[in-house]
Amino acid sequence: MAIPFLKSLFPTKSFLGVDIGTTTIKIVELKRSQGLPELLNYGLLESYGHLERINNAIQTSTLKLADRETTEFLKILLKYGGFKSREAVASIPAFASFTAMMELPLMSEKETSQAMQFQAKQYIPLPVSSVTIDWIKVDERLDQKGNAFQKILLVSVPNEQIQKYKTIFDGAGLNLTTLEIEGLSSARSITNRSDKTSLIVDIGARSTGISVARNGLLKFSGQTDFAGGSLTQTLATGLNIRARRAEDLKKQRGLKGIGGEYELSTLMLPILDVIINEVRRVRDDYERGYTDKIQQVILSGGGANLLGVGEYFQGELGLPTMKAGPFSQVSYSSEIEPLISDLSSEFPVAIGLAMRGFQ
Repeated sequence: MAIPFLKSLFPTKSFLGVDIGTTTIKIVELKRSQGLPELLNYGLLESYGHLERINNAIQTSTLKLADRETTEFLKILLKYGGFKSREAVASIPAFASFTAMMELPLMSEKETSQAMQFQAKQYIPLPVSSVTIDWIKVDERLDQKGNAFQKILLVSVPNEQIQKYKTIFDGAGLNLTTLEIEGLSSARSITNRSDKTSLIVDIGARSTGISVARNGLLKFSGQTDFAGGSLTQTLATGLNIRARRAEDLKKQRGLKGIGGEYELSTLMLPILDVIINEVRRVRDDYERGYTDKIQQVILSGGGANLLGVGEYFQGELGLPTMKAGPFSQVSYSSEIEPLISDLSSEFPVAIGLAMRGFQ
């Protein structure tokens, strides 16, 4: 979903992609160039308060967005990160939006827009007047009789949530030009120029987004509340240790512990299995409605850095599995080359957002 607020009369030279997650804020600054967009700057600010108090997060799946705290976090990151541009594109998490896949007869864009105003009422659990609605045509097909149909991804975001974002960005001194759901941004930065149908699994702190994408376009999506934080809490409870210590153990040892460390993987695997079962459901739902098959799995988000997680996903799903590589879509200084592997899973959304600014 893309909610444009304004368009400048003059082309903007650089854009900020601002990914506000449940526990982190990530910013990427890209500059317009003749070839690939040029990476000017990036930064990440992480809050650890949620490890001790589950509701102490930047935003939660109950649609709570901590306005004042988020504005201050943004100001800090902008100041100490040295970002120059003030033109920003921001993400809306999957749990803050309502999505539905629909099929309609093939018609003009104007006719589809008119039809969506009526169709949306059947899928949105809120009054239509209280949300902003957008839609994306993701596919076409012919039935056995030769009738043409189009698949539409319907997306809506509560107006209250949109206003919160505008208030936060105004307070931080940023010009918020567009809001976009995370799945669109990830699809753009991860699968742009790739004709393989990919299943993107974005394992965040408080939720896991699951998207199907190809050639930079989102085709299908799903979401589960089981995520990286679930793994941390399971370790903390099972080992009777503080959540911050459990988070450190998770990052240091992952699923590859041996001997006395084997207990870590035995505690975490049931949670990963729940996530994988949801990934299977999204895959099966997609393949039932489309003619193509999922060809690969791409892991992103902080959970993609868990040692051994790629091998486990590949073994369970029987599909080639890899980490996201969004930096292949931008040009960057050779000085940060040693960091790219660690950064790649963290910045797909932010990079995709900044790329959106030039479209």
